[in-house]
Amino acid sequence: MTLGSPTKRSVTIAGHETSISLEPMFWAALEGVARDERLPLNALIARIDVERMDGPGDPPNLTSAIRQWLFQRVTNRCGE
Repeated sequence: MTLGSPTKRSVTIAGHETSISLEPMFWAALEGVARDERLPLNALIARIDVERMDGPGDPPNLTSAIRQWLFQRVTNRCGE
């Protein structure tokens, strides 16, 4: 596993450009999920954004939501 500093990328969500800073391992994981689901990376991030806004309580920031979404995905797959 290679650890690294966060890298900032611009993404477009619902026609609005925003920047997200994630460590390389999280970008790689997101790209892998997008590839597996045959989605553009922006579309996957937009889906995560909708899920975070629809969740209970105050939504986390998008970067935190992405990390939590990826962790939950791995955890769910380990339980299968």
